[in-house]
Amino acid sequence: MTRPVDTRVIVGLSGGVDSAVAALRLLEQGFEVEGLFMKNWDEDDADGHCPAAEDLADAEAVAERLGMKLHKVNFSAEYWDRVFEYFLAEYRAGRTPNPDVLCNREIKFRAFLDYALSLGADGIATGHYARIDSTAGGVRLLKGVDDNKDQSYFLYLLTQAQLSHSRFPLGGMHKDEVRARARQAGFPNHAKKDSTGICFIGERRFNTFLKQYLPAQPGEIVDEAGHILGEHQGLMYHTIGQRQGLGIGGRADSSGAPWYVADKDLEHNRLLVVQGGNHPRLLHTGLTLTRLHWINGSAPQQPLACSARIRYRQSDQPCLLEPRGAQHWQVRFDSAQRAITPGQAVVFYQGEECLGGGTIEAGFNP
Repeated sequence: MTRPVDTRVIVGLSGGVDSAVAALRLLEQGFEVEGLFMKNWDEDDADGHCPAAEDLADAEAVAERLGMKLHKVNFSAEYWDRVFEYFLAEYRAGRTPNPDVLCNREIKFRAFLDYALSLGADGIATGHYARIDSTAGGVRLLKGVDDNKDQSYFLYLLTQAQLSHSRFPLGGMHKDEVRARARQAGFPNHAKKDSTGICFIGERRFNTFLKQYLPAQPGEIVDEAGHILGEHQGLMYHTIGQRQGLGIGGRADSSGAPWYVADKDLEHNRLLVVQGGNHPRLLHTGLTLTRLHWINGSAPQQPLACSARIRYRQSDQPCLLEPRGAQHWQVRFDSAQRAITPGQAVVFYQGEECLGGGTIEAGFNP
């Protein structure tokens, strides 16, 4: 078999089924493939709850099955400095960050890529459900064909240099196909559950984990009229649109509809709640954003008619993006969006192409 021009690729083997099949597909395509297992969190700092040992065992089993060399590297220090410190700072500021987005830019496609290139590799590959289209004008990031698994949302911070050295072998596959290939290949992890949430929190309660790093600051839970309904243990434990975990029982003077978090009053340490999932305080037709990043390296002409997502797996929402100052922009949606959350990512698309995105500052209604 004739090998591809960029012949040596190192795959990030996480121990999961996706990265295992990504390695298998590259081998089938004629690449010289090696694996790399990244340890991104020091379990001693997290009471041993991140199952790195189990994941490593699964990665080793896949590498052995494929006859592939497996490198092991510890990026815990890089993760702490480049991702976790930002994670904590955002929560201190009352926002809800998305560490997966930053982890992709700083760890999987920076620390890992740099390490792979230092080993003499031509590029890296991961099990992300996304596609890359190389053209004369640069590299485009496209959605994965599986709408339910498309992960382009989490990759919007990548650069041309990072994408040009990357491959996503699963971009044209559906999840059921991936599991079937893993089963056919005899991978012991073919039925392993997909990882959810944030790895460094593991199976523990989020509040319990966060208390180790940020002191709890109890305060009042209030309704729109300022009536005190209960007490929260810290604004950082709540996000816009949240229903569960508020501890507000039935009230004789209320409609009986469930309560939802609508806003955070940082100055007075108050949590504002409203009744009903479609309460007007939860719906906004616009948002402001900062830290806008374009994948192709330059901003398109604005105002820009495109579509956007304010959360993973959301359908594309038609919108208009326009600048509002040197480092601020605003988005106006064709229809109202529920639970726009400061600190989360808003990611822009034109058809199948992911253009880039930014960090949500606030929702608004004209």
